[in-house]
Amino acid sequence: MRIQLPLVGQSQYAPSILEKYRNSACGPTTVFVILRYLSLQEEHKSINELYQLLGCTPIGLFSYRLTRNLRNLLSPSYDVRKCSVDDALNEINEGRPVILKFDRYFSLHFFTKGDFDYHYVPMIGFEKKKDDLILIIHDNGSPYQDSQIREISYHKNRAILRFFKLIPLKHEGASMT
Repeated sequence: MRIQLPLVGQSQYAPSILEKYRNSACGPTTVFVILRYLSLQEEHKSINELYQLLGCTPIGLFSYRLTRNLRNLLSPSYDVRKCSVDDALNEINEGRPVILKFDRYFSLHFFTKGDFDYHYVPMIGFEKKKDDLILIIHDNGSPYQDSQIREISYHKNRAILRFFKLIPLKHEGASMT
């Protein structure tokens, strides 16, 4: 069974993103495309603004800042929480993308060879295979390549993966103030 949400990606290296942010803008870019998909993204919130609002740094976005600051941004209509892979699959089944973080460094798996060392991406789907779970992500691009849909092995990357879900608390739309 394969499920893939029709999320439109965005490159973290787009000209609209400040050059000084681009190398570490994967977190805000991921949040931007997920909020846009969920119709929670107001026109005036750019990736540059989210970079500041989420507390991103030149070395990236720490998980606790992501959950705390995004929770504050979306309150009271949504909550943001770390979740298990099973929760992430349930979210996809419910039509909601998940924030996926590859983190070799702060997970203390320095020698694990994953698809990325430290990177946020939107998880937009999955496919259960006989011997693996394939996660479908929308990569945020590179300086030389636009954002693209990729398939990655859960088993190969599982030690360095962290999942975050946006939990709707009310059925009405959230506003970003």
